[in-house]
Amino acid sequence: MFSPLIEELIRALRCLPSVGPKSAQRMAMYLLEKDPEAASLLAHSLAQAVERVGRCQQCRTLTEEAICSLCDNRRREQDSLCVVETPADVLAIEQAGNYHGRYFVLHGHLSPIDGVGPADLGMDLLEQRLATESLRELIVATNPTVEGEATAQYIAERARVQGVAVSRIAHGVPIGGELEYIDGGTLAHALNSRTAFFPGS
Repeated sequence: MFSPLIEELIRALRCLPSVGPKSAQRMAMYLLEKDPEAASLLAHSLAQAVERVGRCQQCRTLTEEAICSLCDNRRREQDSLCVVETPADVLAIEQAGNYHGRYFVLHGHLSPIDGVGPADLGMDLLEQRLATESLRELIVATNPTVEGEATAQYIAERARVQGVAVSRIAHGVPIGGELEYIDGGTLAHALNSRTAFFPGS
């Protein structure tokens, strides 16, 4: 139906998350027909990013520098380390605005079925940091999935061997949520992770 180059562009756009054939087709048509300048800018920016962006040597987040700006910021709390699954998780926590420590990015989670083991997640580098840095707390912020929980357990065990205190981010009922609409697993987790309540504090 389309020319080979347009078909190739549509196939390329389908690599994006949640983009199906129709969405990819609409994007391709918009870029080519309505905004070719934006298409050229997108192509240039993407090529530059692919060529120049790599992983921070300390925390493994995405950056074009050897050490990212977060790791290079000495004003951040040096004795607190938060372990997350993806660079997008770092962005989400930073946007929340109440964490001021440092990060370690796994780029995934343990998944024996998919052949993802500790070495694939940079666990050797994490263990090296646990052994050589004076950490007050290691915060495990992996996702509340089966794989995320298994990864959290693995990390916690390694941290305790090094004598580092470990905490796990809480999961449960979202602010503004109504209990009758919360799924059973989330509600059970919220009840099991309940904390003392001090009104007015």
